Amino acid sequence: MPTVRERTQEIERMTLAPGAALSENSRGRLRPEEACPLRTCYQRDRDRIIHCKSFRRLKQKTQVFLSPEGDHYRTRLTHTLEVNQIARTIARALRLNEDLTEAIALGHDLGHTPFGHAGERALNALCPGGFKHYQQSVRVVDKLEKNFQGLNLTWEVRNGFICHTRGKWAATLEGRAVRYADRIAYMNHDIEDAITAGVLRPDALPKEIVQVLGATKGVRITTLISDLVEHSTPADLAFSPEVGEAYEALHDFMYSTVYVDKQAKREEQKVEKVIAELYERFVTNPNLLPDGFLQIVYQQGTDRAVTDYISGMSDEFAIRTFEDFFVPQKWHVL
Repeated sequence: MPTVRERTQEIERMTLAPGAALSENSRGRLRPEEACPLRTCYQRDRDRIIHCKSFRRLKQKTQVFLSPEGDHYRTRLTHTLEVNQIARTIARALRLNEDLTEAIALGHDLGHTPFGHAGERALNALCPGGFKHYQQSVRVVDKLEKNFQGLNLTWEVRNGFICHTRGKWAATLEGRAVRYADRIAYMNHDIEDAITAGVLRPDALPKEIVQVLGATKGVRITTLISDLVEHSTPADLAFSPEVGEAYEALHDFMYSTVYVDKQAKREEQKVEKVIAELYERFVTNPNLLPDGFLQIVYQQGTDRAVTDYISGMSDEFAIRTFEDFFVPQKWHVL
């Protein structure tokens, strides 16, 4: 009798589009493993990501607004869930492999720093060779997770991580779907958060963008997904020229307004100080690092170990560690 996994693989062969990634054709893992009788390799990757510590820490990592006073602002975790929803909608409509798409979407930001892109820029300036969160996401699942054993994910998932933001496109259509979904998600939910924060007026979006994409978050997301599905081919994903131009114009608008707003970014100098002070303290005193990171010190150097440790911190843990090191504590009389 065929296993559940084998029946799922048969369904993939029968139902997925010609360009979709079949789980049975995966390039495999860094370390070979015996196949699971219930789950395909991409389903196992998704499950490993959901259950890992780095995924849970995303709930206390900044998306755009640092330590916002309000329950409804996005965090890195809620951003990830929105990317996943959009990417799965695209994948299902195009008959791509939803399990691979979901694994890439759920893990694409595992390597993100505390304090969002402000933390990433701070570490990039300090770490020899620089720091990019998409590269760190691969390092997290290859080296750091599961007590430094790594999650041993498939090549296709790891390729989706490294190609999710810029530069070379992912080798799979599923990875490309996540790249589109990531930008669709963050541009639109960041508009909503910026309006809530008073950084952006509801009527501030350029009229030519609104005319093409729509006036509300839901309409814009629906327009972008529908257009992408309609104009993609079995060989690649693409918008129509009109929607693609509006998509790029909205991206440029966000980077010239919300992402450089003085009010929204007024705390970023403090972020640079927190990251820089923590980095210096650990580099000069590597024995303060947890034991597992000391092994990285011996194997790959202190800078690498310190970068791995700080980039994995949540916002709250980074602040708490900074306070422990540099803020005088109250005297407690016994």
